[in-house]
Amino acid sequence: MNQRTLYTSKQRDPITSLHIAILMDGNGRWAAARGLPRAEGHRAGVEAVRRVVEAAVNLGVGTLTLFAFSGDNWQRPVTEVAALLDMVESFLLSEADLCVATGVRIRVIGRRDRIPLSLKAAVEAAEVATAHASALELRIAVDYSSRDAILRAACWLLSSLEVSQAEFARKLGEVTHAGHSSRDVDLLIRTGGERRLSDFLLWESAYAELVFTPKMWPEFDGHDLKAAIEDYASRERRFGRLPDTIAADSLRAGEHEEIEAVILKAVEKEGGLPS
Repeated sequence: MNQRTLYTSKQRDPITSLHIAILMDGNGRWAAARGLPRAEGHRAGVEAVRRVVEAAVNLGVGTLTLFAFSGDNWQRPVTEVAALLDMVESFLLSEADLCVATGVRIRVIGRRDRIPLSLKAAVEAAEVATAHASALELRIAVDYSSRDAILRAACWLLSSLEVSQAEFARKLGEVTHAGHSSRDVDLLIRTGGERRLSDFLLWESAYAELVFTPKMWPEFDGHDLKAAIEDYASRERRFGRLPDTIAADSLRAGEHEEIEAVILKAVEKEGGLPS
């Protein structure tokens, strides 16, 4: 990897509570439309990851979770599975130093008993190297299945007569290697035109705002992320409450204004987001 700056760390007011999750869909279709092998689509998708992580840092996003490889993806051709896992490993090895320098903490969520040993070693090394970073928590889901995680967490807690939602979230974080209580998703984005969750963060997305875009993942960039956040900021999140009770919650009442202020500040400083 060349030494260009991929992620720019700045003095800004972070929206530390904002958790964005992205289903990165459309790599294969993007490649097919151009007469390219599927592997080329996945490679282009890695470049999109770099763009979006950079934009997330600039916009002050607290947590970004990317769905890289699902538990069901093992059903794909062996060569494609190997290529996908190799790309995840290469990304972790090549980006760890830049993440350290720019304050991006890497966590990999999902199972670790089925992935190649070299990938497991890369995961552990990246997590250790970036453990003290605090600008952005970048979570990459590898061999991840939300149903599987919920089932394993439930089995672990089977002997408990009563379990609170907070306790279950903590256990869910343990079984997925999230390292702490499994955080609720605020905004879930899916690229590629499909409109489903595909077994991704089902528990955490109970109240997530959903954005579906027809744009293929290799085409997605910081401007698209900004547009999705602006869409999110324009919505009224009631969490089952009546609209007239929301203003009483000062944190929720100021949430949209805070997000909009951070977006405007980032754009003003940068003269626009990187393409």
